[in-house]
Amino acid sequence: MNKTIADIAQMAGVSKSTVSRFLNGGSVSLDTKRKIEKVVKATGYVPNTFAQSLKAKRTNIIGTVVPRLDSFATSHTLMGIDEELRSQHYQMLISNTSQDVKREIEAIYEFARQKISGIILLAAQITDDHLTAIQDISIPVLLVGQQHEQIHSLIHDDYRAGYDIGAYVLSQGHREIAYVGVTERDVAVGVQRKEGFRQAVRDALPAGCYTDEEMRAAGYDIRYYETGFKMSDARIAASAILDQFKPSLMVCATDNIALGVINAAYSKGITIPSDLSVTGFGGYDITEVIHPALTTVQYPYMEAGRVAAQNIVRLVEHKTVEPVTVMDYSLIERESVDKR
Repeated sequence: MNKTIADIAQMAGVSKSTVSRFLNGGSVSLDTKRKIEKVVKATGYVPNTFAQSLKAKRTNIIGTVVPRLDSFATSHTLMGIDEELRSQHYQMLISNTSQDVKREIEAIYEFARQKISGIILLAAQITDDHLTAIQDISIPVLLVGQQHEQIHSLIHDDYRAGYDIGAYVLSQGHREIAYVGVTERDVAVGVQRKEGFRQAVRDALPAGCYTDEEMRAAGYDIRYYETGFKMSDARIAASAILDQFKPSLMVCATDNIALGVINAAYSKGITIPSDLSVTGFGGYDITEVIHPALTTVQYPYMEAGRVAAQNIVRLVEHKTVEPVTVMDYSLIERESVDKR
């Protein structure tokens, strides 16, 4: 039989109201907290958070709005959020919007109706409708993966990562490069990574090289393309690119795109990396075990999730949080890039 609050109170030797206050994040003495935590751990007690929400003005539920679930970045960020929230006696409720902006707005309002404490929003873009919804609900919201001046944000340093991958491939002697990006509606992935890479190229060019002709005269042929986030879309796009351009290297805005590029290259008899070098962004687990292993920018998605959870809890509890939290990254050099 599942334990009740009354059972936990009796076993811990405290009142039901004290247990309820503890479960709802209220103030209890350190000694009492330890007693209750010991009983909760021993019994495996899980509070009925939804039932609590019917009585409480504020629940211990954090709503998390995600654009898609079939993503390494999203799933690992969610794992970090869940792990940290549980450690702070909060629970996570997920709304998947399948990359539909309208559903994102609906999810924000629906979470507010459920009296959740705060919202973590993983969105590809922030529209006026997002801002209106956030203002309407008057609930703390944390934006993850993108940055907006009106919302507390947690981001990866996409611009600097793009710059570093650009500087790295240029240092390896590559001058004929295809950059395969995504829609600029996604500011982090579609704009910041590309602009960081573009700046690295500018800094490497001889003075006075601004136009494509001047760049080619200096020995640089850099071309920019766009595809979708799915591996299948990237495979089709890469096949078309390779039919018209013979780059020595393809810089891909995500690891999924890089995997699609590698698949397209092999289907054309192009060997990685001797014929074509490839890089990605993300640091997905699979990039380490494929052959050749992928050179990529590795983002700490689980740690980002943990920090996001810490920040939203601080906002819920009216504590200070920096307007923008920037996560670090690592450039992982593997076998998919050859020297030229």
